[in-house]
Amino acid sequence: MIYFDNAATTYPKPPQVIRAVDEAMQKYGANPGRAGHTMSMETAEELYRCRTAVAEFFHAPGPECVVFTLNCTQAINFVLKGVLKSGDHVVTSNLEHNAVMRPLQALQKRGVTYTEAQVVPGDNDATVDAFRKALRANTKLIVCTHVSNVWGIRLPIERLAALGHEYGVPIAVDCAQSAGVLPVDMQEFQFDYLCVAAHKGLYAPMGTGILITPHGASMETLMEGGTGTASISLEQPETMPDRLESGTINIPGIAGIRAGISFVKSKGIERIYRHELGLIQALYRSLSKMEGVQLYTPEPVEPYFAPVLSFNIKEANSEAVAQRLNAAGIAVRAGLHCAPRAHESFGTLQQGAVRVCPSAFNNMNEIRAFSNTVMKIHRK
Repeated sequence: MIYFDNAATTYPKPPQVIRAVDEAMQKYGANPGRAGHTMSMETAEELYRCRTAVAEFFHAPGPECVVFTLNCTQAINFVLKGVLKSGDHVVTSNLEHNAVMRPLQALQKRGVTYTEAQVVPGDNDATVDAFRKALRANTKLIVCTHVSNVWGIRLPIERLAALGHEYGVPIAVDCAQSAGVLPVDMQEFQFDYLCVAAHKGLYAPMGTGILITPHGASMETLMEGGTGTASISLEQPETMPDRLESGTINIPGIAGIRAGISFVKSKGIERIYRHELGLIQALYRSLSKMEGVQLYTPEPVEPYFAPVLSFNIKEANSEAVAQRLNAAGIAVRAGLHCAPRAHESFGTLQQGAVRVCPSAFNNMNEIRAFSNTVMKIHRK
């Protein structure tokens, strides 16, 4: 199988990630922070090592800022529902995933409003200006994706963070498609909230996500429960990360995150990005020569794009094309990719699109095989 569905979750996982998960199942089988016996304390030490590795990788203020979640969607919900109140206004983009749009839609029932700023591919000045014009006196948060999961368009999040802080508005960044592929420095650019899908560019197991924030102690909680600390009190702890981590957490998955970060660091983010972008550029050039293949963006180039590409073949249903590819042993995702606003912005809401996203494990031979298969489908 040629696997190009890495925007959903990366596959295969690196051997060191598989080993780390297996080792955790054997060595760290106790609840961290819940007991004084040896295995519990050793598990807590591994948890701290993982937390520290995440903080160092994203240049967070400290490991206490790192909260492990089920996925990026849960991290985003923690932020939106933990920060916003009735009467607040939010600025987001017109390319957002439903992980952002559905919580915002739900919050409208609680008196929160939002404005979608238009992203202009290849023109960061225009994009930043659109966000500036969308700000209001009651704007309490900017929330946006770093990279569109459909079109691969990179938002200038560093400039958007600076814009927000100029007006006293914090920023939450959805790094689902960028963490592990693009550099994300929390301290340098003063990001307030980072939401990460660890099972994607960090090559961790599915069911792993991360929220990183120095502001967790002031957030409202979505859930309360046992943390292993201050157990005599019925109030949720104010200290981080306990405040946002109730119940037993996924130690094997978290150990996989640490191993995944080690894998990414050994390869080098810049090297991974250039490798994957090179594959996407080669595919773009090949598809652009095929009459009837519809491409929706300019050729992906740095610094305006990440290695994600979506296309269609004539008027064919995108999911039907994906099934034809699947029959040829190629895995992609088609449809709306849980991002209808991004599709509406490019006129593909009805047809959807076929999405290709490589990983560090893909190669140019697979791109050639993919192009040849598309050509065969196109001719029929």
